[in-house]
Amino acid sequence: MVLELYDIGFVVVGVTLFGIAVLPRYVADRAISLPIFFVVLGFLTFGLPFGLPAPDPLEQGHVVERLAEFGVIIALMGVGLKLDRAPGLRAWSSTWRLLLIAMPLSIAGAALVGWWLVGLVVPTAILLGACIAPTDPVLASEVQVEDPGDGSEEDVIGEGEYDDEVRFALSSEAGLNDGFAFPFTNLAVAMALVGIAPGNWMGEWLLVDVGYRVVVGTLAGVILGWISARLIFGTEPNTQIARSVQGLEAVAGTLLIYGITELVGGYGFIAVFVAAVTIRSSERSHEYNDALHEISELAEQVSMGVIMVFFGGAIAGGLLAPLTLEAVIAAVAIVFLVRPLAGLVGFLGSSTGWADRGAIAFFGIRGIGSFYYLAHGLNEAAFSDADLLWALVGAVVLISIVLHGITANPIMRMVTDSS
Repeated sequence: MVLELYDIGFVVVGVTLFGIAVLPRYVADRAISLPIFFVVLGFLTFGLPFGLPAPDPLEQGHVVERLAEFGVIIALMGVGLKLDRAPGLRAWSSTWRLLLIAMPLSIAGAALVGWWLVGLVVPTAILLGACIAPTDPVLASEVQVEDPGDGSEEDVIGEGEYDDEVRFALSSEAGLNDGFAFPFTNLAVAMALVGIAPGNWMGEWLLVDVGYRVVVGTLAGVILGWISARLIFGTEPNTQIARSVQGLEAVAGTLLIYGITELVGGYGFIAVFVAAVTIRSSERSHEYNDALHEISELAEQVSMGVIMVFFGGAIAGGLLAPLTLEAVIAAVAIVFLVRPLAGLVGFLGSSTGWADRGAIAFFGIRGIGSFYYLAHGLNEAAFSDADLLWALVGAVVLISIVLHGITANPIMRMVTDSS
């Protein structure tokens, strides 16, 4: 029996890797995305009578946290390495609007929905808000920026205006808000541990979680990104061995930068993305950028496929069973109302066209980051209704994967045609 399960595991991994390699040829420009396929694969694999034990995120919380953590940091490096636009207040104005306005509004809106509609206690409701804060363009690659060198660095169409603002805004937002969701998760953890009275947590939260860890993560990203760029671009891969491992620095740098930043108490998610942008900015025209991008994207797609298969397996195992009618309504409201409204509010007063605003607000894609923050929060403190919270977050991610997966190509074509 053990041997049979082992063999079934080989088949599942093989199908997953084949899907990553082959499916893009068939689903390009169609109303479907790879994550949908992998979720269905996982559901069938663990739902059919093969004897495979279905994943349980409540019982395997630490495994879920680490697997999702790896998926997030790999995705952050991949997104950062593709951004052609140089960082700046005006050039990244869409990003700052999404990060400083839309993200807090989304957190507050989701927390309010969880508290008022579902009946979650305050710490659990805030954890829900923090979990749905990170957006995840990796789950709908059609809305990401193009490969390095094909993006918006030179696509200036006016002073302070750029072509393809939708792709850039969504990609850069995902790169930063995956890290800036941490303070809100830690806020929920602090409330669960010491109570909701501000006097119990306010000072340490502002000083450490909002101040120190954000600053250290940003500085570590700049410094380690600069050092990594010197090592990567300082020499040419002239030998056969050197050419055979081209681009591996992207994965190595991701792990190294994340680990060092976490050791000194900073937010590793922020550091990885900032480092990736720093590396990209240091040598924009170097042909080695393509190798870095290819390896990081391969690692990103493999981790995404594996995580989505497990997600489908968890659904087959009853992940969504605790859902109540109120929780289903809340999940729909979070996807269809909370994020879109927050996104539109964030762009009030912007020069961005209404078609672009609508697309950016709509594609608040939830995914791997939500799994990470939920698993992390539940591993750090005891929250009431943990099973319902997993079901609710799982429903939000499932709705997002299906909705955004099937609408990405049509909507992006419409936005492009209207530009």
